[in-house]
Amino acid sequence: MDPITLTTERLRLRGFVPEDEDTVYAHCQDPAIRRWTIVPDPYTREDAAFFLDRLVPDGWRDDSHYNFAVEPLDGGPLFAAAALHNRGSGVWEVGFWLAPGQRGRGYMTEVVRALAHWAFTGLGCVRLTWQAEIGNTGSRAVAERVGFTLEGVQRAGLLTKGTLRDCWTGSLLPSDFGLPSPVPYLPPRDAPAPVAPRTTAPEGPGAVGPGA
Repeated sequence: MDPITLTTERLRLRGFVPEDEDTVYAHCQDPAIRRWTIVPDPYTREDAAFFLDRLVPDGWRDDSHYNFAVEPLDGGPLFAAAALHNRGSGVWEVGFWLAPGQRGRGYMTEVVRALAHWAFTGLGCVRLTWQAEIGNTGSRAVAERVGFTLEGVQRAGLLTKGTLRDCWTGSLLPSDFGLPSPVPYLPPRDAPAPVAPRTTAPEGPGAVGPGA
């Protein structure tokens, strides 16, 4: 697939370009982004170039992951990144990071809602997943605001920077957005009640976010 552009009320989600290298490099110096996402730590200019020159175009070309740069709709530099990762069988995973100066304004909630809607209406997604290392309360707050059902904890469920970590997991279905599923879904009659949403922090840097 060729990169596309999505818009929300305040934001533009566009494909990355090589000219974004300086901005991506600068944002990924943030300790919270390096701590909670999969970007390398330390993050070098070579990492930014590899992300923009190889990972981003390869992902769009082979439909394995779609990375978006997020910028204000009325103009300005990018301040966030978000991605959809293809897990196969109609399942996609969302990841993201957000620059520190823009947190707490609802931007990433807006971004993830837009990506979820596109996944359900444009990609045939039957289940959108989210995961974040336990302790990443900012990412969890985004997931809860978007409407993800928290499904529990996966022990050693997240491999990042060579270490397995316990993580929170959640899912979003087309029906959560009032949309039909591409595949019939029949939940069990005695399904357990979903985990009650609990928002404990403003938006933070992200989940398993895009990066080199």
